[in-house]
Amino acid sequence: MAKVGFIGLGIMGRPMLGNLLKAGHEVVAYGINAAKLDACVTDGAQRGTSNRDVAARSEVVFTMLPDGPEVEQAVLGEDGVLAGARAGTLVVDMSSINPLVSQKIGAACAEKQVEFVDAPVSGGEPKAVEGTLAIMVGGSDAAFHRAEPLLKAMGSKVTLTGPIGAGNVTKLANQIMVACNIAAMGEALSLSTRCGLDPQVVLNAVKGGLAGSTVLDAKGPMLIGRNFKPGFKVRLHEKDLRNALLTAEANHVALPLTSLVQQMLLSLLSEGKGDLDHSAIATVLEKLSNVTIERPS
Repeated sequence: MAKVGFIGLGIMGRPMLGNLLKAGHEVVAYGINAAKLDACVTDGAQRGTSNRDVAARSEVVFTMLPDGPEVEQAVLGEDGVLAGARAGTLVVDMSSINPLVSQKIGAACAEKQVEFVDAPVSGGEPKAVEGTLAIMVGGSDAAFHRAEPLLKAMGSKVTLTGPIGAGNVTKLANQIMVACNIAAMGEALSLSTRCGLDPQVVLNAVKGGLAGSTVLDAKGPMLIGRNFKPGFKVRLHEKDLRNALLTAEANHVALPLTSLVQQMLLSLLSEGKGDLDHSAIATVLEKLSNVTIERPS
């Protein structure tokens, strides 16, 4: 069993850490929210006092943070992971960030003889709790094989997609497909509802055909039930699409659908809805047609 550190104890981080504990690993936890850290200690983790302290006490350090600036601060900051890590430590960043930031952090780690992989995840809170996340990894073969057994405690599918940064490129591709799928669902069910159909019946009818998808299965019932409790927040999906557009610009790739859906996410942020589940993308389409996607009373 490995001695691991875990930094970032939010909606995703805490259950992921919990699955490492269930697998028998010794985990040192740290996060800026004292109550969440206390909860992880209650779950069985050891208390870390800083990012540096976690690294000094661990062979492998996981980070699960909101965006690139937070990961940079946690790893490269004055009291960060690299300040406490020894040569040979492995850093696994599971945050969804700009691939260029992953490469920058990877290069800084290499200078200290610390291994690094980027390993963002897909599946949201339910899959994090179940330990069945899809994990997309960027890094060397050697670092991947070292991280893989630990990642399998948190995910049911762990894939090496290329060198450092490739994990986050793959995650951006995933986020484009998910966001556009939710938007398309919003359009389709707005039409169905306006035409007098029960959207749940329509959803059930198409799920077994080519239009069926995991997104439809997970987000359709939430939309129809008007349940926007976040499994993945609007503000985080907007951040992911922003990073996708920045990456696309740097590589001269046109993403017209992504641009449109990112504008929908921005409109939700402007309405103070950033903490809703990203299934709320569909409500932007509802609003355009003055229709509410729900079952007839």
